Amino acid sequence: MGLDARPRAIALMGPTASGKSAYAIALAQRLGGEIVSVDSALVYRGLDIGAAKPTRTDQAQAPHHLIDLREPWQPYSAAEFAVDAKRAIDGIVARGRLPILAGGTGLYFHALLDGLSDMPAADPALRATLAQEAGVRGWAALHAELARIDPAAAARIHATDAQRIQRALEVYRLSGRSISDWRCNASGRRLPVCTLKLVLAPPQRADLHARIEARFDAMLAEGFLDEVRALRALPELAGHPQPLDLPALRAVGYRQAWEHLDGATSAAEFRERAIAATRQLAKRQFTWLRGELDARWFDPASQRDALNAAVDGFLGCRAVT
Repeated sequence: MGLDARPRAIALMGPTASGKSAYAIALAQRLGGEIVSVDSALVYRGLDIGAAKPTRTDQAQAPHHLIDLREPWQPYSAAEFAVDAKRAIDGIVARGRLPILAGGTGLYFHALLDGLSDMPAADPALRATLAQEAGVRGWAALHAELARIDPAAAARIHATDAQRIQRALEVYRLSGRSISDWRCNASGRRLPVCTLKLVLAPPQRADLHARIEARFDAMLAEGFLDEVRALRALPELAGHPQPLDLPALRAVGYRQAWEHLDGATSAAEFRERAIAATRQLAKRQFTWLRGELDARWFDPASQRDALNAAVDGFLGCRAVT
């Protein structure tokens, strides 16, 4: 048994609508912490209601970091996130406060906590070739190709996620190695903090589905469609040849809202499709979370005392094996 003198951090992982944000704020208030968002939608300005972004009131209750970093037409990578998050964590630790990493983007957590591998850099010419192939064959066909090359990646990546399909095939064609193989042999520098991984999730999937549906209806009541109308009016998006290929607009709910406002679906169909897409996101998140073998699982609704006890025990004990 030895002593781990590294600073402590808490990682709150979980599927969408599981209560991560509310618990992160409560934890920050109780322990003097600051929240680092680990969410690929929250980095974009203008994605507020549909992304369940912490409100101004929420952000006034506890400091939040890595929110509103980019315009919705600008790129932002997991590698950039890891750099920005580490800088935020270093600042939190320097202030003598507790970093609380909260979100549901598995790739961001992986980049931050485990480091990214030195896989091949983006190749614009090959990306253009893949985009042309997709234009002829469709992204579903390229996803099927990925499934033959790298079944693990295909299970992780949705058949409509053009950006990640393109990247996975790009890595394979450039190196002859699957992206899953690259990630299993990552050599990136790990984050120099001792982190407790907690998964917040209700024990019954039906409970989460009910939360997803109720939250989406609340978003509609808050003006989600007006938010998307405002995004559509932005010159950079209105003039974009393929706005739905942008990572920001692939955030769950936004694509469905955009297509509804294009007249492709009725209001009822839009609601049904958006809720179904959110459930599919939660399913993919559960697949990732089950691979986090060193994480502890809690239901934040019924196991709050046990959850707090796990946090307090971790922060109060420096002994590690």
